[in-house]
Amino acid sequence: MSTSQQPDTKDRPARLTVGVVGAGRVGPALAASLQLAGHRPVAVSAVSDASRRRAALLLPDVPVVPPAEVLRRADLVLLTVPDDTLPGLVDGLAATGAVRPGQLLAHTSGRYGANVLEPALRAGGLPLALHPAMTFTGTPVDVQRLAGCSFGVTAPDELRLAAEALVIEMGGEPEWIAEENRPLYHAALALGANHLVTLVAQSMELLRAAGVEAPDRMLGPLLGAALDNALRSGDAALTGPVARGDAGTVAAHVTELRRHAPQAVAGYLAMARATADRALAHGLLKPELAEDLLGVLAADTTLPENGEDR
Repeated sequence: MSTSQQPDTKDRPARLTVGVVGAGRVGPALAASLQLAGHRPVAVSAVSDASRRRAALLLPDVPVVPPAEVLRRADLVLLTVPDDTLPGLVDGLAATGAVRPGQLLAHTSGRYGANVLEPALRAGGLPLALHPAMTFTGTPVDVQRLAGCSFGVTAPDELRLAAEALVIEMGGEPEWIAEENRPLYHAALALGANHLVTLVAQSMELLRAAGVEAPDRMLGPLLGAALDNALRSGDAALTGPVARGDAGTVAAHVTELRRHAPQAVAGYLAMARATADRALAHGLLKPELAEDLLGVLAADTTLPENGEDR
């Protein structure tokens, strides 16, 4: 028998009925993970056809009901809606009396802490902010990816242990984030993960334009090594023409981008300037080379958009 098998449910703390309000990519995966830990999903709200399909895939046989009915049936309610929708949803649920005293309400927004759930708290609810630092696909692979995933956790002190226990049961690693630091925390994740997707997608497009038949295969080992080096060494892992101060190479890059992919120029310049600043600050870029490099990056802003000579 495998030693990694989860302990029998009778050895665990009290099991909860779980509801999901908002069957986007996150909620069904978290509920499915809690189900593996012995909790029981009992209701999910879903509006679009895509959200209904996700609910059916990850939470089969769990009924789709309105949000107020989800709260009526569940001990733990996962509020997995877009950030901008969350405050209004909480206000509405509290105002209509849907929140029960002693009911756990956990949202998964990175931007907000527990304070956004204040209306539910006044109604007797128990507020938790559990944000998985992971990208989701809306498929069963998401449940597997939660193993070892960090969660940004914010909750009142008296609920801290409960919040952390839920994260651990989902296979995650709780990381406590102070209420006032939630926006900065979320900005940091977006800067790294969301912008990475944009950079990689642009890079693959340019490689295809250069005649590379399998840009994903070419980039995979390179980007994997770069990510590993960056996580291990930070700015010391910087390489490439900007870090070396190769102003001529950078100028050639910009010329080619203006000719073949003008939409990528602004991003290249912004990242090149940021990279130069960090390389200078950490002694990787020599000041005498930085002057020429920064001159190229500054001068380029005056070049014609169509890439023709003036």
